[in-house]
Amino acid sequence: MSLLSSIKKRSTLDAAVKQVAQARKSEEGRAEQLYKSAYQGFASVIADNLMFSEALYHWGFALLHEARSKSVLEAIEIYEDAISKFSFCLLTAPNYLGAAIDGGVAFMELARISPEEGKSSLYGLAEDFFEKACRIQKGSAAYNLACINALRGDEQACQQFLQQAKDFGSLPDQTNILKDEDMDNVKQTTWFIEFIEALKAQPEPVREKLVDTKINAEPSFKLKKTEDFDYYS
Repeated sequence: MSLLSSIKKRSTLDAAVKQVAQARKSEEGRAEQLYKSAYQGFASVIADNLMFSEALYHWGFALLHEARSKSVLEAIEIYEDAISKFSFCLLTAPNYLGAAIDGGVAFMELARISPEEGKSSLYGLAEDFFEKACRIQKGSAAYNLACINALRGDEQACQQFLQQAKDFGSLPDQTNILKDEDMDNVKQTTWFIEFIEALKAQPEPVREKLVDTKINAEPSFKLKKTEDFDYYS
């Protein structure tokens, strides 16, 4: 690929990412136009170049956010599309942390709007993504795994992953934990109450910033900054 072509694709990708950011703040009609325009940009970037995996991630990220504003039937289809983008991204870049985390989040959100009989298998698929994220960077999706185990009623595993999230700086603040409906099954248990009380008794820890992961040998090509990932479902 020529230097000029590479610069043009980089510009196209950056413009599409900005359109997603605008879509997230826009009214439904305008947001839909921005999402579609962004998708066209992502698609044009995916063509035998170093930005392939990054475009796939951002495409999935955009779909994940669009799905949240749609009716159940529309959302199911969009979540599935987002998951396919994250999965493809991980095939091309196995250490892409954002795709591993947000792929799990997409499965979690899909499970919430799916029939009861399908929830268990979807949570299992979300767990696979979160476990991959923790293999890429330890503790990065520990809180998400705590949520899955709380939903399953596995208190021991939930407690273990909450502690791991605390140890690795990926734990949400106390207010968000207490508001999290995924934790409803354990909120009245003695150990959970003691865990929250212990958090209140100590200064708010400094959250560890998750490091970027390279997906190729080119020194100028870095992944999306991790503060934009949807860590918590």
